[in-house]
Amino acid sequence: MYFYVYLICTKTKNGKLISYVGYTNNIQNRLSLHNSSKGARFTRGRCWKLLYKKKFSLKSNALKYEYVLKKDRNMRELIKKKY
Repeated sequence: MYFYVYLICTKTKNGKLISYVGYTNNIQNRLSLHNSSKGARFTRGRCWKLLYKKKFSLKSNALKYEYVLKKDRNMRELIKKKY
């Protein structure tokens, strides 16, 4: 089984990009949960697009990378600028 760290993005009414970072073992199912307002509370009521994902074989490594990506705003901004 593989684990994924992902970054999803949405636009606000004023055109600003908002991002969310999470981890999962089923990326398609998790994205559909976010878009159907059944994901994390922060993501409810918005339409999300997957911008980035990274695959890990160990859950512990995925959780460590998720923590790094959540805290590193510069890395998140670079990923958003690519797309």
